[in-house]
Amino acid sequence: MRAWETRLCSAALLERGKPIRKAHKSLLPTYDVFDEDRYFEPAGRVEPFDVCGKRVGITICEDIWTEHYLPRPLYDVEPVRGLIDQGAEIIVNLSASPFTLHKPAIRREMVGALARAYQRPICYCNAVGGNDQLIFDGNSIAVNSSGELIAQLGSFREDEAIIDTDAAAVIEFREGKTAEELFSALSLGLRDYLRKCNFKSAVLGLSGGVDSAVVAVIAVDALGAENVIGVSMPSPYSSRGSIDDALTVARNLGIKCLEIPITNAFTAFKSEFAEIFKELPENETEENMQPRLRAMTLMALSNKFGHLLLTTGNKSELAVGYCTMYGDMAGGLAVISDVPKTMVYELARWINSDYSSRRGRKGDPPSVAAATSGAAGIIPRSTIEKAPSAELKPNQKDQDTLPSYEILDEILRLYVEENLSARDIVTHGFDEKTVRWVQRRVDLNEYKREQAAPGLKVTSRAFGVGRRMPIAQKYVDSN
Repeated sequence: MRAWETRLCSAALLERGKPIRKAHKSLLPTYDVFDEDRYFEPAGRVEPFDVCGKRVGITICEDIWTEHYLPRPLYDVEPVRGLIDQGAEIIVNLSASPFTLHKPAIRREMVGALARAYQRPICYCNAVGGNDQLIFDGNSIAVNSSGELIAQLGSFREDEAIIDTDAAAVIEFREGKTAEELFSALSLGLRDYLRKCNFKSAVLGLSGGVDSAVVAVIAVDALGAENVIGVSMPSPYSSRGSIDDALTVARNLGIKCLEIPITNAFTAFKSEFAEIFKELPENETEENMQPRLRAMTLMALSNKFGHLLLTTGNKSELAVGYCTMYGDMAGGLAVISDVPKTMVYELARWINSDYSSRRGRKGDPPSVAAATSGAAGIIPRSTIEKAPSAELKPNQKDQDTLPSYEILDEILRLYVEENLSARDIVTHGFDEKTVRWVQRRVDLNEYKREQAAPGLKVTSRAFGVGRRMPIAQKYVDSN
């Protein structure tokens, strides 16, 4: 492309493999994860195609999103209205709409409302697959001129159908359970990330905690048990129960699990600082040595065998900085970094109860079917029921220094996803001191998140490309 050529986002109508007509995108979103105005020019005009005697109006992704469903009024043109005014009898939308929880239902509502407004059938065709942080869920739909649903294709997989928009029967919209949708999204995102980055296998640390257990199940679903390696790396503070839980998960999933203790390495590493740290009390410095030694262990396996290292930290920890740079944050992909801790537990319970319906899927080892068919499930009950802990010092518990995860996650949702101020969050019934502590922790730990592995986006606002915040700033919300 020459530097002076106009760059347009376009769709082509093909006949015998050759393009005969083109349509260009009118509305270029530049908010959240979208940055299209930086790369493209908007279409100068829209015009329907004549296809087999029908006037078909082609729109591309954002062109169909009406003002009511946007974060704020953004555009002064309406591509769909322009096509209808020129005689379009049917609207086709070609989308790459990223998945977030509950978004498929929002799309269905929006498309139906638009069809009713213009009295035209609409076919909404959405992409499927993962691309870096973003996951595209499919869930393509068709509605008749009354806005009633007449087709819905599969989610998180390729699918196709031929629809008669004039005669097809009305059907009910289907949406899976939240945990099921979330699990499917993360599995697809992980599978495509590895495939597109030319990795064949993955490695992760198994701590005996719920986060690493859930990531291990997702990895096996995405890649097959033979392509997932778990590593147990007990330190002096690791409980026997946690070690046993990690080995149980590995056994239930049928994955290879290496046990590489870091106790001797931790002792030797601390001894190197004996003189330098003389008369200073032990603190987070010594605590952080442990996850950093684990990161070195996992990266050695990654380098030697070509595995992609999966990190297992969740959104709650990443938000308030309860993670270690160059330690548990080190890796190639952060699978659940947009999943709050309370939702991780929801995923774990769903895995143990409903995941059995996935028995017989290609790539599932027999042990998965056996584990999911039993009352205990893949993830040990003790993993789900015990108090969460990083186990970096004796008797350590997350709730020693954090609010309960139910409170923390709701404050984080209001602050990060809903973009509310501390004062507004307090009006939802939360203690002001707690709210301001959480808010400050989120603001202060942006520097850590800038150095984290890319994470799969599944909520309306994830840390990363959709939430760009400065690191060096002194702003404090003191109202």
